[in-house]
Amino acid sequence: QVQLVESGGGLVQAGGSLRLSCAASQRSSVPHIMGWFRQAPGKEREFVARIGWSGISTYYAKSVKGRFTISRDNAENTIYLQMNMLTPEDTAVYYCNAELRGTVPGPDWGQGTQVTVSA
Repeated sequence: QVQLVESGGGLVQAGGSLRLSCAASQRSSVPHIMGWFRQAPGKEREFVARIGWSGISTYYAKSVKGRFTISRDNAENTIYLQMNMLTPEDTAVYYCNAELRGTVPGPDWGQGTQVTVSA
């Protein structure tokens, strides 16, 4: 079981930026594959980005590619999501996840952090 704690959400104007963080704790080791999902009001939770252990292998949803950057610091057991050029369509609760398989989430979720982008 992995405990995940997100932070960094908030209110930002369209075109602005935010950086989310997710601290992971696990008894045995740091999760190899970690990622971000989001859920907008009235919509299903959707995949945003994932990152492999080395930090070199990354994959993004088409809707965020070129605007969002996922990264990790294994020494701090933390992953990040740098979000630039935000639009109101990015408004959602953002969740951290561990041990994804492709774009399918693993069983452990954080509590989520709200991101609101105003027009």
